[in-house]
Amino acid sequence: MSDTPGRIVAGILAADWIVGGLVQDETLVTSVQRFPPPADSEAALTSLPADQVVAVIGDQIRALCAEHGIAVEALSGIGVGFPGIIQDGVIEESPNLQQMKGCRLRDSLRASLANDVPITISNDADALAAGIAATHGYLAKLIRVWTLGRGIGYGRYPAAPGVWEGGHMVVTLDPKEKFCGCGGTGHLEGIMGTRAMRKRFLDMEPDEVFANAKAGDERCARFAHLWHRALAAATASSIHISGPGRFYITGPNSRYVDLDLLGRYVYEMVKMSPLQGSLFEIAPVDDSIAIIGAAVNALPGTQG
Repeated sequence: MSDTPGRIVAGILAADWIVGGLVQDETLVTSVQRFPPPADSEAALTSLPADQVVAVIGDQIRALCAEHGIAVEALSGIGVGFPGIIQDGVIEESPNLQQMKGCRLRDSLRASLANDVPITISNDADALAAGIAATHGYLAKLIRVWTLGRGIGYGRYPAAPGVWEGGHMVVTLDPKEKFCGCGGTGHLEGIMGTRAMRKRFLDMEPDEVFANAKAGDERCARFAHLWHRALAAATASSIHISGPGRFYITGPNSRYVDLDLLGRYVYEMVKMSPLQGSLFEIAPVDDSIAIIGAAVNALPGTQG
């Protein structure tokens, strides 16, 4: 965005909640709008009808423009990060927000705002990757991001055409591995996702599993190694397809990651010398970084 000074872009991210802000030169220039409010249940978004999700996003954009003293028409673009498979502004699949499947989000939002401001809909993990690239000074390089939470997100910057549902990479051939929320067998999310861990350990929360692993519990320790090997396998697959580079790990479950253990497993899986040398970093993020990323992806020249 630095080559286009002065342009103001609305960035919106919808995941567990909807947040938005206005961005100029990779900097948030307004407050952060949030729905539902922090005091309300996070489940409110999963039960909100699709047309109301669109209405919330439109209301946020109008409120942000009013706060900044500009008309919506003055925006250079609108970027929306959304979970699921996104193709040409359409939500083809969204396992975590199932009511949005089939929603023509770009067209619906344009109709809600009643103007022709360019709108870019990208995967939420790609938006987060763009935000990390912008705030860490890597807009000229390829970076990849694993987001570890209820589900598993895989984002990259610069964005490229494709599905990029990296959380559903197959990392095991064990037919018993059926904990993924999509119903698939052997998926990364079926091992690493919070929802999947709760299904696997009906008697423990993830925090307890990893605490018990450190305390020497054999069952939990085996799982902690499986958890790291699964992430290493998915990362190795990405390296073998797109080459080595910098990987950021974020999300609430990034606190469980042992970078040394992850690095050793990746080294076992990536042996060709030109593909070695990837770097791993835990990256704490907040809503503002994802908002900045959604805005960055809405400007020309950010798509690979």
